[in-house]
Amino acid sequence: MAHAASAVELPAPSAIAELFKPITWFPPMWAFACGVVASGQSLEGRWGLVLAGVLLAGPFVCATSQAVNDWFDRHVDAINEPHRPIPSGRMPGRWGLYLAVIWTVLSILLSTTLGPWGFGAAALGLLLAWAYSAPPVRLKRNGWWGNAACGLSYEGLAWITGAAVMAGGQMPGVPSMILALLYSLGAHGIMTLNDFKAIEGDRKMGVASLPVQLGARGAAWVACATMVLAQAAVVACLLAWDRPWHAGAVALCVAVQLLMMRRFLAKPVARALWLSGLGVPLYVAGMMISAFALRAGVQ
Repeated sequence: MAHAASAVELPAPSAIAELFKPITWFPPMWAFACGVVASGQSLEGRWGLVLAGVLLAGPFVCATSQAVNDWFDRHVDAINEPHRPIPSGRMPGRWGLYLAVIWTVLSILLSTTLGPWGFGAAALGLLLAWAYSAPPVRLKRNGWWGNAACGLSYEGLAWITGAAVMAGGQMPGVPSMILALLYSLGAHGIMTLNDFKAIEGDRKMGVASLPVQLGARGAAWVACATMVLAQAAVVACLLAWDRPWHAGAVALCVAVQLLMMRRFLAKPVARALWLSGLGVPLYVAGMMISAFALRAGVQ
């Protein structure tokens, strides 16, 4: 009887919520909203589309990616974060995998309400989520490829989807595509910041994150340079598009980040989470400022 009871044991709601990591939903939701703003389209009569898109980007596609990652990283998490739901046993049996599959299906179903663009973007995002974590592809085994996939999915793909959905399925304009790409490239550095907490487990389990490949200091410099150069290119674009006030606001965000990065580079392992918590909000603030620059009439 005890064995039968354990076979049907269900995870607690708190463990499910922790598996899906709601704190990670913000970047793609914000990026989708940036695409909506950048489209220049009126929100009147389209609030349902916007809500569906925000939900798809965060609580569905991003949550799916977190579940997939936790399941295939359970052995690494047992070293780095043994308190996580799966290695701690609070997510019993194969429920981590089951939830990843269920949320993949639910995400696809929700995406059908957003037309061909929403469906295609969701399918690509989910494909990247599984390719990032699951063998045999497991892009995260190399920090260059894995972080690029995350940056593209979390920022660029979400931005472009928001713009396309609001434009009735039309391809976003070139300026919008350029900014989405630049912020995706910069997000590569943000993803690297997240890797500092897992250096020990990644090294033991053969995951070649950038801190493992380059050492903590080398990876810290690459992360900062990637973030700053991408945003500098954004500022240059905004100036070229005759949006000096928006360019100045983004440049101010970058200047404050540079001050933070100087402190981070002195002790990268100890301060990676600090920079992520305080510097990334400035990065995404620049995204929205840039989106409003496009809304103001950049062609």
